[in-house]
Amino acid sequence: MIACLSLSTLDFLPRRNTQTTFKSSFNSEDALLFLQKCANFKQMRQIHAKIVRNSLHQHQVIVARLIRLCSSYKKLDYASFVFQQIENPSTFLWNLLIRAYIVNDCPHRALLLYNSLIFEGVSVDKFTLPFVMKACLACSCVDKAREVHGFAVKTGFSGDVYLDNVLMDLYMKCGVTDDALKLFDKMRHRTVVSWTTIIAGLVIHDRVDIAQKLFDKMPIRNVVSWTVMLNGYAKSKKPEKAFGLFAEMQRDNTKPNEYTLVGLLMASAELESLELGRWVHDFAIKNGFEIGVFLGTALIDMYSKCGSIECARRVFEKMESKSVATWNAMITSLGVHGHSEEALELFEEMEKANVTPDAITFAGVLSASLQNDDLEEGRRYFYRMVEHYGIKPTFEHYVCLSEMYSRAAANI
Repeated sequence: MIACLSLSTLDFLPRRNTQTTFKSSFNSEDALLFLQKCANFKQMRQIHAKIVRNSLHQHQVIVARLIRLCSSYKKLDYASFVFQQIENPSTFLWNLLIRAYIVNDCPHRALLLYNSLIFEGVSVDKFTLPFVMKACLACSCVDKAREVHGFAVKTGFSGDVYLDNVLMDLYMKCGVTDDALKLFDKMRHRTVVSWTTIIAGLVIHDRVDIAQKLFDKMPIRNVVSWTVMLNGYAKSKKPEKAFGLFAEMQRDNTKPNEYTLVGLLMASAELESLELGRWVHDFAIKNGFEIGVFLGTALIDMYSKCGSIECARRVFEKMESKSVATWNAMITSLGVHGHSEEALELFEEMEKANVTPDAITFAGVLSASLQNDDLEEGRRYFYRMVEHYGIKPTFEHYVCLSEMYSRAAANI
């Protein structure tokens, strides 16, 4: 007789390991695939919950993808929360979160994170410091930038061209041009970007003569460097030199772009030369340039400043696409040339076209009302600006309104 097996006997039989038999149904590849197909922040949070339940929240590639998504959804607090769950985040992840703060206009948070990175002794790489330098630039922290540059020298990253270019750009934009020039002189390797950055900075700070000397020494020039120098002359006290430089540019066989032509139009306006402005317009048409928003707006401004409101109007009417700046240029031009009623009619057209006006638009509108000596009309536009569009009045708006009140009082 075969003995019956009791429950106690079964307890001694070997058991199958269910953990090794059944494989997890959600692995890292699944997580990355889900995140790739993620459509919104709510979905991302649901996927993240599944990632945590399956103990994948330490997977650095998955965390990198989560931080990128949080950045695109502008959910920086959640990105920080995801980052803090990592026990030993790589330098790549530190860089990724620093960059997320910068692209989402949170440079101070980026600098605080960088301070934490240094405090915890994490090794930086060639991408870390340029990101941090951009954060310094965004919040105009020159002293912090000098500190970061000093750290770069100590850690052997001082010869990095990209880092030097960003620092040079920061010095220029913060007004410390001498520091930028010293850095440029010390650079062992210079790219076209290096040369263009220093020249553009000098041009902005009205040091066109020094910019020209450096421009003459450039080993290689491209359309950007030519245009930067040309625009410098267009905005300087020597706008005629912009055309001389353009002639050199053509002899160099460098093809201009629309920014080059806009610079020439600015120079024409400064010289009040309708002849030169028309020449630039003809050049644009003959060489196949589309009269788009940027070039078209510059043409309207040039024709207005050179006294031809009719040419300005024709350019405006032919433009298929118009920006707020385009409408502003035409409204202001009409007002300047004494066509106040047309300026106000054009403003009404602008609203009907569902183009949202800005503070500059209303400066032109109020100036037109001032020309009409119509206080009630001016008050109506002023309150529409404040109450309907939520635009905070500027000094120019108040001056127009004040002048209207003064004229109304004088007529009583």
